[in-house]
Amino acid sequence: MSTTHAQNGASDIEITPLALGGNVFGWTADREESFRVLDAFVAGGGDFLDTADGYSRWAPGNGGGESETIIGEWLAARGGRDRVTIATKVSTHPQFSGLSGANVKAAAEASLQRLQTDRIDLYYAHFDDAETPLEETVVSFSELVDEGKVLAIAVSNYTAERIDEWFRIGRAGGHHLPIALQPHYNLVERDFETNGLRDVAEREDLAVFPYFSLAKGFLAGKYRDASDASAANASPRAEDASSYLDDRGRAVLAALDEVAGAHDVELASVSLAWLRQQPTIAAPIASARTTSQLSALLASLELELTPAEIERLSTAAASA
Repeated sequence: MSTTHAQNGASDIEITPLALGGNVFGWTADREESFRVLDAFVAGGGDFLDTADGYSRWAPGNGGGESETIIGEWLAARGGRDRVTIATKVSTHPQFSGLSGANVKAAAEASLQRLQTDRIDLYYAHFDDAETPLEETVVSFSELVDEGKVLAIAVSNYTAERIDEWFRIGRAGGHHLPIALQPHYNLVERDFETNGLRDVAEREDLAVFPYFSLAKGFLAGKYRDASDASAANASPRAEDASSYLDDRGRAVLAALDEVAGAHDVELASVSLAWLRQQPTIAAPIASARTTSQLSALLASLELELTPAEIERLSTAAASA
């Protein structure tokens, strides 16, 4: 099993190249099921957990922080904090909205309490905050590193231009710089390749952790016609996933079927392996509501696609 290093400056985070997405914890996976998924992920060789303080504020009855709370309770019950790397994010919790310096500090403290830990391994600015001077955000993140509460800094949902600006401000002030980037990127969402984000990742040696790696389930082959999305047991994200069901999407599924058949693996394994083998990618992020969904994710770690297979998939996804 391979290992990925996310390194920039003094930070060196070593992970297995697959991140378990925590967005489902406390939403479509209750506490008990979440514990089972976390146990199985670690038992299967996984060690990188991705969450956010806002997960899952959108679910009825939730107020944000549910995912962090479950992960914290799991850590307290199982021990072994050093066995996992934890990434979380700030800006979307209803009580800690935005990226003002004071809010970043307060949100970090709240996340540490929910996670029941003394440090956040990778702390993201989740969404850009145009209302706050970027320098204020840069300084607050850097100070959290100085205080030992955060080991490394990352950004998500930023434009390439704003990331460049973060680095200019950081270098001018002697602040700690981001080491990672979390963009929307997968086999059917390819803007990352052309919108400047991959260029800035290469230029600044950023480790890239894509979200929606399976296009909300579409790239796992879960939705092949409209009836799949409307089925009673469909995921809450099924309607969004079914939007990919056009000629291009069907061509991608056909290519995935072909490659998956050649390796005797599930489509999700192939989709994640394709993503992991793209330039700048350190680890795809994928979530599992149940342990049965997790097996295909873990299987992707052992799957190495040939150059011809990567080209076959890329070409199918690029077709109109």
